[in-house]
Amino acid sequence: MKINPVKQLGNLGQSVWLDYIRRDLLASGELKQLIEQDGLRGMTSNPAIFEKAIVESHDYDEAVRAMVLAGKGAKEIYEALTQRDVQDAADQFRALYDSSDGTDGFVSLEVNPHLAHDPDGTIQEARRLWGALGRPNVFIKVPATAEGLLAIQQLISEGINVNVTLLFGLTRYRQVAEAYLAGLVARLGQGKDLKDVASVASFFVSRIDTLVDPLLEAVIARGGPKAGLATQARGQVAVASAKMAYQIFQEIFKGGPFLELAAKGARAQRLLWASTGTKNPDYSDVKYIEDLIGPGTVNTIPVETLNAYRDHGIPEARLEDGIEKSAEVLGRLPEAGLNLDALTQQLEDEGVAKFNKPFDQLMATLTNRSL
Repeated sequence: MKINPVKQLGNLGQSVWLDYIRRDLLASGELKQLIEQDGLRGMTSNPAIFEKAIVESHDYDEAVRAMVLAGKGAKEIYEALTQRDVQDAADQFRALYDSSDGTDGFVSLEVNPHLAHDPDGTIQEARRLWGALGRPNVFIKVPATAEGLLAIQQLISEGINVNVTLLFGLTRYRQVAEAYLAGLVARLGQGKDLKDVASVASFFVSRIDTLVDPLLEAVIARGGPKAGLATQARGQVAVASAKMAYQIFQEIFKGGPFLELAAKGARAQRLLWASTGTKNPDYSDVKYIEDLIGPGTVNTIPVETLNAYRDHGIPEARLEDGIEKSAEVLGRLPEAGLNLDALTQQLEDEGVAKFNKPFDQLMATLTNRSL
Protein backbone atom coordinates (compact mmCIF):
# COMPACT_ATOMS: atom_id res chain seq x y z
CA MET A 1 0.00 0.00 0.00
CA LYS A 2 1.39 3.41 -1.01
CA ILE A 3 2.37 5.66 1.87
CA ASN A 4 0.55 8.99 1.75
CA PRO A 5 3.12 11.61 0.58
CA VAL A 6 1.25 14.39 2.39
CA LYS A 7 1.48 12.53 5.69
CA GLN A 8 5.18 11.86 5.09
CA LEU A 9 5.90 15.60 5.20
CA GLY A 10 5.25 15.46 8.93
CA ASN A 11 8.00 12.86 9.30
CA LEU A 12 10.35 15.38 7.66
CA GLY A 13 9.46 18.04 10.22
CA GLN A 14 7.07 20.09 8.10
CA SER A 15 3.49 20.79 9.18
CA VAL A 16 0.83 20.74 6.45
CA TRP A 17 -1.98 23.23 6.83
CA LEU A 18 -4.91 23.76 4.46
CA ASP A 19 -5.28 27.11 2.70
CA TYR A 20 -9.05 26.91 2.56
CA ILE A 21 -12.12 27.05 4.75
CA ARG A 22 -15.82 26.57 4.07
CA ARG A 23 -18.83 25.58 6.14
CA ASP A 24 -19.49 22.26 4.36
CA LEU A 25 -15.87 21.17 4.89
CA LEU A 26 -16.37 21.60 8.63
CA ALA A 27 -19.87 20.14 8.86
CA SER A 28 -19.47 17.12 6.57
CA GLY A 29 -16.64 15.43 8.43
CA GLU A 30 -14.22 16.11 5.58
CA LEU A 31 -11.91 18.18 7.78
CA LYS A 32 -11.76 15.38 10.35
CA GLN A 33 -10.89 12.97 7.53
CA LEU A 34 -8.07 15.23 6.32
CA ILE A 35 -6.69 15.42 9.86
CA GLU A 36 -6.74 11.65 10.22
CA GLN A 37 -5.66 10.54 6.73
CA ASP A 38 -3.32 13.34 5.61
CA GLY A 39 -2.01 14.41 8.98
CA LEU A 40 -3.38 17.92 8.41
CA ARG A 41 -2.20 20.13 11.25
CA GLY A 42 -3.87 23.52 10.72
CA MET A 43 -5.85 25.80 8.45
CA THR A 44 -5.59 29.32 7.07
CA SER A 45 -8.14 31.72 5.64
CA ASN A 46 -8.17 35.13 4.00
CA PRO A 47 -10.79 37.54 2.64
CA ALA A 48 -10.61 36.00 -0.84
CA ILE A 49 -11.27 32.51 0.54
CA PHE A 50 -14.27 33.69 2.55
CA GLU A 51 -15.66 35.70 -0.37
CA LYS A 52 -15.54 32.63 -2.59
CA ALA A 53 -17.02 30.38 0.10
CA ILE A 54 -19.93 32.65 0.99
CA VAL A 55 -20.82 33.93 -2.48
CA GLU A 56 -20.28 30.74 -4.51
CA SER A 57 -22.07 28.30 -2.23
CA HIS A 58 -25.43 27.98 -0.49
CA ASP A 59 -23.83 26.90 2.79
CA TYR A 60 -24.38 30.28 4.39
CA ASP A 61 -27.77 31.26 2.92
CA GLU A 62 -29.85 30.28 5.93
CA ALA A 63 -27.54 32.02 8.41
CA VAL A 64 -27.42 35.16 6.28
CA ARG A 65 -31.20 35.19 5.91
CA ALA A 66 -31.68 34.89 9.67
CA MET A 67 -29.29 37.74 10.40
CA VAL A 68 -30.87 39.96 7.75
CA LEU A 69 -34.27 39.39 9.33
CA ALA A 70 -32.72 40.27 12.67
CA GLY A 71 -31.60 43.60 11.22
CA LYS A 72 -27.87 42.87 11.09
CA GLY A 73 -25.67 44.86 8.71
CA ALA A 74 -23.10 43.54 6.26
CA LYS A 75 -20.13 43.84 8.61
CA GLU A 76 -21.95 42.11 11.47
CA ILE A 77 -23.00 39.29 9.15
CA TYR A 78 -19.47 38.88 7.76
CA GLU A 79 -17.93 38.73 11.20
CA ALA A 80 -20.51 36.30 12.53
CA LEU A 81 -20.02 33.92 9.58
CA THR A 82 -16.24 34.02 9.53
CA GLN A 83 -15.82 33.83 13.29
CA ARG A 84 -18.12 30.83 13.51
CA ASP A 85 -16.15 28.98 10.82
CA VAL A 86 -12.83 29.73 12.50
CA GLN A 87 -14.17 28.71 15.91
CA ASP A 88 -15.63 25.46 14.55
CA ALA A 89 -12.39 24.61 12.76
CA ALA A 90 -10.32 25.50 15.84
CA ASP A 91 -12.50 23.19 17.93
CA GLN A 92 -11.83 20.33 15.50
CA PHE A 93 -8.10 21.01 15.74
CA ARG A 94 -8.11 21.50 19.52
CA ALA A 95 -7.03 17.94 20.37
CA LEU A 96 -4.06 18.31 18.02
CA TYR A 97 -3.19 21.67 19.56
CA ASP A 98 -3.17 20.10 23.01
CA SER A 99 -1.25 16.97 22.02
CA SER A 100 1.40 19.01 20.15
CA ASP A 101 1.87 21.26 23.19
CA GLY A 102 0.64 24.27 21.26
CA THR A 103 2.83 23.78 18.19
CA ASP A 104 0.06 23.00 15.68
CA GLY A 105 -3.71 22.90 15.41
CA PHE A 106 -4.13 26.60 14.53
CA VAL A 107 -6.73 28.36 12.41
CA SER A 108 -6.22 31.94 11.15
CA LEU A 109 -8.57 34.89 10.77
CA GLU A 110 -7.44 38.14 9.15
CA VAL A 111 -8.08 41.67 10.32
CA ASN A 112 -9.96 43.95 7.93
CA PRO A 113 -7.51 44.28 4.99
CA HIS A 114 -8.20 48.01 4.77
CA LEU A 115 -6.25 48.37 8.03
CA ALA A 116 -2.98 47.22 6.44
CA HIS A 117 -1.41 50.68 6.83
CA ASP A 118 -3.13 51.58 10.09
CA PRO A 119 -1.22 50.12 13.06
CA ASP A 120 -3.55 51.47 15.73
CA GLY A 121 -6.63 50.24 13.87
CA THR A 122 -4.99 46.85 13.36
CA ILE A 123 -4.16 46.52 17.05
CA GLN A 124 -7.68 47.43 18.12
CA GLU A 125 -9.31 45.05 15.65
CA ALA A 126 -6.90 42.22 16.48
CA ARG A 127 -7.69 42.58 20.18
CA ARG A 128 -11.40 42.51 19.44
CA LEU A 129 -11.20 39.45 17.17
CA TRP A 130 -8.94 37.60 19.60
CA GLY A 131 -11.44 38.17 22.38
CA ALA A 132 -14.43 37.27 20.21
CA LEU A 133 -12.91 34.00 18.97
CA GLY A 134 -12.07 32.88 22.50
CA ARG A 135 -9.78 30.04 21.44
CA PRO A 136 -6.07 29.60 22.25
CA ASN A 137 -5.41 27.87 18.92
CA VAL A 138 -6.21 30.74 16.58
CA PHE A 139 -4.02 33.25 14.81
CA ILE A 140 -4.93 36.81 13.99
CA LYS A 141 -3.49 37.59 10.56
CA VAL A 142 -1.67 40.91 10.24
CA PRO A 143 -0.11 42.09 6.94
CA ALA A 144 3.68 42.51 6.90
CA THR A 145 3.56 46.16 5.90
CA ALA A 146 5.90 48.70 7.50
CA GLU A 147 2.98 49.81 9.65
CA GLY A 148 2.08 46.20 10.39
CA LEU A 149 5.44 45.71 12.11
CA LEU A 150 4.35 48.04 14.90
CA ALA A 151 1.14 46.09 15.36
CA ILE A 152 2.93 42.73 15.37
CA GLN A 153 5.27 43.80 18.15
CA GLN A 154 2.45 45.17 20.30
CA LEU A 155 0.13 42.20 19.80
CA ILE A 156 2.84 39.68 20.66
CA SER A 157 3.62 41.65 23.81
CA GLU A 158 -0.05 41.25 24.77
CA GLY A 159 0.00 37.49 24.20
CA ILE A 160 -2.10 37.56 21.02
CA ASN A 161 -1.06 34.93 18.46
CA VAL A 162 -0.13 36.49 15.12
CA ASN A 163 0.09 35.04 11.62
CA VAL A 164 2.13 37.62 9.70
CA THR A 165 0.77 37.58 6.16
CA LEU A 166 1.64 39.08 2.76
CA LEU A 167 5.38 38.64 3.27
CA PHE A 168 7.46 38.60 0.09
CA GLY A 169 10.93 40.05 0.66
CA LEU A 170 13.96 39.02 2.69
CA THR A 171 14.54 42.45 4.18
CA ARG A 172 10.95 42.61 5.37
CA TYR A 173 11.15 39.06 6.70
CA ARG A 174 14.07 39.98 8.92
CA GLN A 175 12.08 42.98 10.18
CA VAL A 176 9.10 40.72 10.94
CA ALA A 177 11.26 38.33 12.96
CA GLU A 178 12.79 41.26 14.84
CA ALA A 179 9.31 42.65 15.62
CA TYR A 180 8.34 39.26 17.02
CA LEU A 181 11.44 39.15 19.22
CA ALA A 182 10.83 42.71 20.40
CA GLY A 183 7.29 41.75 21.35
CA LEU A 184 8.56 38.78 23.36
CA VAL A 185 11.13 40.96 25.15
CA ALA A 186 8.43 43.50 26.02
CA ARG A 187 6.17 40.74 27.30
CA LEU A 188 8.94 39.28 29.41
CA GLY A 189 9.63 42.74 30.81
CA GLN A 190 6.01 42.82 32.01
CA GLY A 191 6.63 39.60 33.92
CA LYS A 192 4.30 37.62 31.68
CA ASP A 193 4.62 34.07 30.39
CA LEU A 194 6.08 33.47 26.91
CA LYS A 195 5.16 29.82 26.43
CA ASP A 196 1.62 30.29 25.18
CA VAL A 197 2.46 32.97 22.57
CA ALA A 198 2.71 31.65 19.02
CA SER A 199 3.44 33.22 15.64
CA VAL A 200 4.17 32.24 12.06
CA ALA A 201 5.65 34.35 9.27
CA SER A 202 3.78 33.60 6.03
CA PHE A 203 6.21 33.96 3.14
CA PHE A 204 4.27 34.09 -0.15
CA VAL A 205 6.09 32.10 -2.80
CA SER A 206 4.48 31.54 -6.21
CA ARG A 207 3.45 35.17 -6.64
CA ILE A 208 7.15 36.07 -6.80
CA ASP A 209 7.68 33.94 -9.91
CA THR A 210 4.39 35.17 -11.37
CA LEU A 211 5.71 38.74 -11.29
CA VAL A 212 9.40 38.12 -12.01
CA ASP A 213 9.20 35.51 -14.78
CA PRO A 214 7.65 37.79 -17.45
CA LEU A 215 10.35 40.37 -16.74
CA LEU A 216 13.03 37.73 -17.19
CA GLU A 217 11.34 36.48 -20.35
CA ALA A 218 11.48 39.99 -21.78
CA VAL A 219 15.24 40.05 -21.10
CA ILE A 220 15.59 36.66 -22.78
CA ALA A 221 13.64 37.85 -25.83
CA ARG A 222 15.98 40.83 -26.26
CA GLY A 223 18.99 38.53 -26.39
CA GLY A 224 22.49 39.71 -25.63
CA PRO A 225 24.72 38.92 -22.65
CA LYS A 226 21.89 39.24 -20.09
CA ALA A 227 19.73 36.61 -21.77
CA GLY A 228 21.70 33.67 -20.40
CA LEU A 229 21.50 34.98 -16.86
CA ALA A 230 17.76 35.57 -17.20
CA THR A 231 17.28 32.03 -18.56
CA GLN A 232 19.00 30.57 -15.51
CA ALA A 233 16.89 32.67 -13.12
CA ARG A 234 13.49 32.05 -14.74
CA GLY A 235 11.32 29.99 -12.41
CA GLN A 236 13.97 30.01 -9.69
CA VAL A 237 13.53 33.32 -7.87
CA ALA A 238 10.63 32.33 -5.62
CA VAL A 239 12.24 29.14 -4.35
CA ALA A 240 15.61 30.86 -4.01
CA SER A 241 13.98 33.61 -1.92
CA ALA A 242 12.29 31.05 0.33
CA LYS A 243 15.51 29.12 0.80
CA MET A 244 17.39 32.27 1.78
CA ALA A 245 14.55 33.19 4.15
CA TYR A 246 15.07 29.83 5.85
CA GLN A 247 18.74 30.68 6.30
CA ILE A 248 17.70 33.92 8.02
CA PHE A 249 15.26 31.94 10.17
CA GLN A 250 18.03 29.64 11.35
CA GLU A 251 20.38 32.54 12.01
CA ILE A 252 17.79 34.29 14.20
CA PHE A 253 16.08 31.38 15.94
CA LYS A 254 18.89 28.85 16.32
CA GLY A 255 21.21 31.16 18.23
CA GLY A 256 21.82 34.67 19.48
CA PRO A 257 19.34 36.56 21.68
CA PHE A 258 16.50 34.13 20.95
CA LEU A 259 18.18 31.37 22.94
CA GLU A 260 17.79 33.42 26.10
CA LEU A 261 14.10 33.90 25.33
CA ALA A 262 13.71 30.20 24.49
CA ALA A 263 15.15 29.32 27.89
CA LYS A 264 12.24 31.29 29.36
CA GLY A 265 9.67 29.41 27.28
CA ALA A 266 9.56 31.37 24.01
CA ARG A 267 8.69 29.59 20.78
CA ALA A 268 10.37 30.22 17.44
CA GLN A 269 8.27 32.09 14.90
CA ARG A 270 8.01 29.40 12.24
CA LEU A 271 8.25 30.17 8.55
CA LEU A 272 5.06 29.30 6.72
CA TRP A 273 5.10 28.88 2.94
CA ALA A 274 1.98 30.50 1.49
CA SER A 275 0.77 30.93 -2.08
CA THR A 276 2.08 27.46 -2.88
CA GLY A 277 -0.30 26.59 -5.68
CA THR A 278 1.51 26.55 -9.03
CA LYS A 279 0.19 29.24 -11.36
CA ASN A 280 2.42 28.58 -14.39
CA PRO A 281 1.39 25.42 -16.29
CA ASP A 282 5.00 25.03 -17.47
CA TYR A 283 6.01 24.13 -13.91
CA SER A 284 5.25 21.09 -11.78
CA ASP A 285 1.94 21.38 -9.98
CA VAL A 286 3.76 20.54 -6.74
CA LYS A 287 6.82 22.74 -7.33
CA TYR A 288 6.27 24.95 -4.28
CA ILE A 289 5.92 21.95 -2.00
CA GLU A 290 8.70 19.70 -3.27
CA ASP A 291 11.43 22.35 -3.19
CA LEU A 292 10.54 23.75 0.25
CA ILE A 293 10.42 20.73 2.54
CA GLY A 294 12.37 21.29 5.73
CA PRO A 295 12.12 20.92 9.50
CA GLY A 296 10.41 23.54 11.60
CA THR A 297 8.37 24.93 8.70
CA VAL A 298 4.73 25.00 7.67
CA ASN A 299 3.23 24.77 4.19
CA THR A 300 -0.36 25.96 3.83
CA ILE A 301 -1.63 24.27 0.68
CA PRO A 302 -4.69 24.92 -1.52
CA VAL A 303 -7.06 21.96 -1.95
CA GLU A 304 -6.10 21.25 -5.58
CA THR A 305 -2.39 21.26 -4.79
CA LEU A 306 -2.91 19.08 -1.73
CA ASN A 307 -4.73 16.53 -3.88
CA ALA A 308 -1.94 16.65 -6.47
CA TYR A 309 0.73 16.08 -3.84
CA ARG A 310 -1.16 13.19 -2.32
CA ASP A 311 -1.23 11.66 -5.81
CA HIS A 312 2.35 12.11 -6.96
CA GLY A 313 4.45 13.94 -4.39
CA ILE A 314 7.96 12.72 -3.62
CA PRO A 315 8.76 13.86 -0.07
CA GLU A 316 12.39 14.62 0.67
CA ALA A 317 14.04 17.38 2.69
CA ARG A 318 15.30 19.81 0.03
CA LEU A 319 15.03 23.19 1.72
CA GLU A 320 18.76 23.44 2.35
CA ASP A 321 19.86 22.01 -0.99
CA GLY A 322 21.53 24.43 -3.41
CA ILE A 323 21.88 27.36 -1.01
CA GLU A 324 24.88 28.76 -2.88
CA LYS A 325 22.98 28.56 -6.15
CA SER A 326 19.99 30.32 -4.58
CA ALA A 327 22.19 33.10 -3.27
CA GLU A 328 23.74 33.47 -6.72
CA VAL A 329 20.35 33.63 -8.45
CA LEU A 330 19.21 36.47 -6.20
CA GLY A 331 22.58 38.20 -6.16
CA ARG A 332 22.80 38.40 -9.94
CA LEU A 333 19.28 39.67 -10.61
CA PRO A 334 20.51 43.30 -10.75
CA GLU A 335 22.73 42.29 -13.68
CA ALA A 336 19.51 41.43 -15.54
CA GLY A 337 18.06 44.81 -14.59
CA LEU A 338 15.77 43.56 -11.82
CA ASN A 339 15.52 45.15 -8.38
CA LEU A 340 14.08 42.43 -6.16
CA ASP A 341 13.44 44.76 -3.21
CA ALA A 342 11.34 47.02 -5.43
CA LEU A 343 9.50 44.03 -6.90
CA THR A 344 8.66 42.53 -3.51
CA GLN A 345 7.38 45.92 -2.37
CA GLN A 346 5.17 45.93 -5.47
CA LEU A 347 3.90 42.48 -4.51
CA GLU A 348 3.12 43.69 -0.99
CA ASP A 349 1.15 46.64 -2.35
CA GLU A 350 -0.69 44.43 -4.83
CA GLY A 351 -1.32 41.83 -2.14
CA VAL A 352 -3.13 44.34 0.05
CA ALA A 353 -5.24 45.40 -2.94
CA LYS A 354 -6.00 41.76 -3.79
CA PHE A 355 -7.44 41.22 -0.31
CA ASN A 356 -9.31 44.53 -0.28
CA LYS A 357 -11.14 43.74 -3.52
CA PRO A 358 -12.84 40.44 -2.49
CA PHE A 359 -13.54 41.88 0.96
CA ASP A 360 -15.32 44.85 -0.61
CA GLN A 361 -17.17 42.61 -3.05
CA LEU A 362 -18.41 40.43 -0.22
CA MET A 363 -19.47 43.48 1.79
CA ALA A 364 -21.44 44.71 -1.24
CA THR A 365 -23.10 41.31 -1.67
CA LEU A 366 -24.08 41.13 1.99
CA THR A 367 -25.29 44.74 1.92
CA ASN A 368 -27.55 43.94 -1.04
CA ARG A 369 -28.97 40.94 0.79
CA SER A 370 -29.66 43.16 3.79
CA LEU A 371 -31.77 45.62 1.81
